[in-house]
Order: sequence, then structure tokens, then C-alpha cells
Amino acid sequence: MELQVIAKIQNGFKEKFGIPRQSSLVAQVTSKIVFEKAYRDANALRGLDGYSHLWLIWGFSENKRTSWSPTVKPPRLGGNTRMGVFATRSPYRPNPLGLSSVKLVKIETTKEEGTVLWVQGADLMNGTPIYDIKPYLAFTDSHPEALGGFADEVREHALQVVFPEELLCKIPKEERDIVQGILAGDPRPAYQQDAERIYGFRYQQHDIRFTVQDKRLTVCEVVEYNE
Repeated sequence: MELQVIAKIQNGFKEKFGIPRQSSLVAQVTSKIVFEKAYRDANALRGLDGYSHLWLIWGFSENKRTSWSPTVKPPRLGGNTRMGVFATRSPYRPNPLGLSSVKLVKIETTKEEGTVLWVQGADLMNGTPIYDIKPYLAFTDSHPEALGGFADEVREHALQVVFPEELLCKIPKEERDIVQGILAGDPRPAYQQDAERIYGFRYQQHDIRFTVQDKRLTVCEVVEYNE
């Protein structure tokens, strides 16, 4: 089987560090899906406006490994506990494919890019290739009684975010909730617990740098990039 890239996503995630670990964890994140020229046919989207959520099937394009392992070390488990690769959503898989559920905000027709999709809650880096889009069907895709395995043990992990006003004001108002949501979710691997270390991630045009002590994250610097 040969997969075709049908679209790419555009958003503020310029690097892997800082991207939410699962879709919809930071629901305010807005992304644009731009179709490749060969797939810019509005007929392919006929009826899509009747759905509120979508499945995206995409590729871990920044995964440079050429081999795979039957076990991986999930970061949220501290990086020392091995789990079967098929019991995780690790990018290091036999086929580096990702699956994300996103909210469809609107379908827009543009002159430059054809018909594009605006979605919220994506956990994809800017430029990630998308191989397929399918509608989310609540009556069959939703299973409220489902068990989450070891992921249930760490899903409530959250940090208290201290974001000084003089630094927060450097972030555009429409991006503040997004940035604070990313920080609260703790972008660090669980095995990194150095209270003196300064971490940083980039969202849109800003590099947000912070320290973490116990469950308290403190933003210490916001650097703006001029591109």
C-alpha cells in the first residue's frame, strides 16, 4: 500500500516539544488543514459540514528512526517503565501513523488554498502530513465505559502555572489560554525533574521558558521571534 499525502496542517507548534500528548487536551488550539493541490476538490468535502468532529490519520514526519521496538518507555511513566508499543501511542511504531480526534470549526473557501478546514484540539506539529480524514461518529466511536489502561493513572497530571503579568502581556490575548493550557499539561518527560533547569517551548512567534518545582511551574522568560 502506498499512502498519499492529501493535506498538511498549519498551526503554532513549530517544534515537537510542547505539543499536547493527546488530541483535545488543549481544546483551544486552532489549526488549519490545507489540502494538496491534487485533492483540492470541494466535492470531496460534500456533507462534511454536518459533522462536529473528525478523525485525522497522519504521519509522524519528524520520527527519523528506521527501526522499531516491541516495547517503548512512555514519558509520562517516568521513562523507565517499558510497555508494549501497541499499548501506547508512541511515534516509534512499525508504521509511524497517528490518529487524532479534532473539532471541526468551519469549512472555508479561499482563493489561494482552495477549500480549507479549521479545526480545534489537534496535537500535530505545523507541517505534519495528513493521509486521511474521516467523520467522527458518536454512536459508534464513543465508548464512555472504556478502560484506559495505565494511561488512566496519569491522565489527571497537571501543574499549577505561575505566569507573571509582565510576561503574560507579551502573548497575544487570543493565545494566552492555549499557552497556559500547554504549560498546565506539563510538556516535560516525567523523568526530567531538575528544579534548576530552564525548559522552553515555542508556540507561534514566542519561546516560553519556565522552571518546575514540585507541582508548580513558573514562567521566567518570553522571547519573541521576528521571522
